[in-house]
Amino acid sequence: MASPVKLPGAGFKFPSVPCSWNKRDSLLFSTSIGCKAYESQFLNELHPDFQSFPTYPVILQFKGSYQSIIDYYTTTRTPAIPGVPPVDQTRVLDGQRHIQIFQPLPASSTDHAFELQITCLGVADKGPAGMITETEAVLVDTLTGTKYCRILRQSFAVGQGGWGGPKKEKETVYVPPKRQSDAVYTQVTTKETAHLYRLNGDYNPLHCDGVVAKKAGFKGIILHGLCTWNMSAHAVVSTFAGGDGRRLREFQARFKKVVYPGDTLLVEMWKMGRENGLQEVLFRTSVEGQEVLNNGRALLSIESAATKL
Repeated sequence: MASPVKLPGAGFKFPSVPCSWNKRDSLLFSTSIGCKAYESQFLNELHPDFQSFPTYPVILQFKGSYQSIIDYYTTTRTPAIPGVPPVDQTRVLDGQRHIQIFQPLPASSTDHAFELQITCLGVADKGPAGMITETEAVLVDTLTGTKYCRILRQSFAVGQGGWGGPKKEKETVYVPPKRQSDAVYTQVTTKETAHLYRLNGDYNPLHCDGVVAKKAGFKGIILHGLCTWNMSAHAVVSTFAGGDGRRLREFQARFKKVVYPGDTLLVEMWKMGRENGLQEVLFRTSVEGQEVLNNGRALLSIESAATKL
């Protein structure tokens, strides 16, 4: 059997990113992804079981430790990866995101020293269409060495391929079964949803400036792909975990089409098998019958929230 192809850039270490957040940040994030008033464990810091929403760490790749508005292109600029052409960050789109959760996240980073330790897993050439960069970011409390989660990110540099690099090997694709879904969750977005979500720390002007968005080829400002992704995570947690975010162990989805503020998201979910105390849920998210997220999969602990990870 042939050995896997080692992609250019594999193993390259990016500078670590210090991360911090407070309870207000946790409240803002939960509000921005559609948590409901009755889910006070996410929306009321006085709740005896107040908790950060479990997918919050994905915003830290943009926010870091900043507590005010930051320039998106300056703060997302990364060092050149050896053996790979330079990337124009203004033409980079999210491809896929996958989080594995090892420990429940505290509602505030106070008394911790968190950082994201980021490694390139490789860069694949897709020809004239572009190139895919995959990274791994591990959220670590450097005071204790405790790892809280692992985030796999695929980004697509549009039109920046064709430099002779290797192609990416095929990955496992999760396709829902051909039967009626076990649950459907509807999330209505508003014209202001992108403006609210960006306050979490992702200040890409595509999500607030119509002129910039139209120059990029869109009809107007677009919703953050990760907002749709996180709203879908909320749909799964609300539907199959009883609203207990600490039961979410893994969550992933691929970005397929853009969503515009004001669109209504339809999240269809299928309960699959159980293994090693985990319930598998497959899902897809659509707008007016068009998939906007696919390859959706979540793993949920079957045990109660009181069970320690």
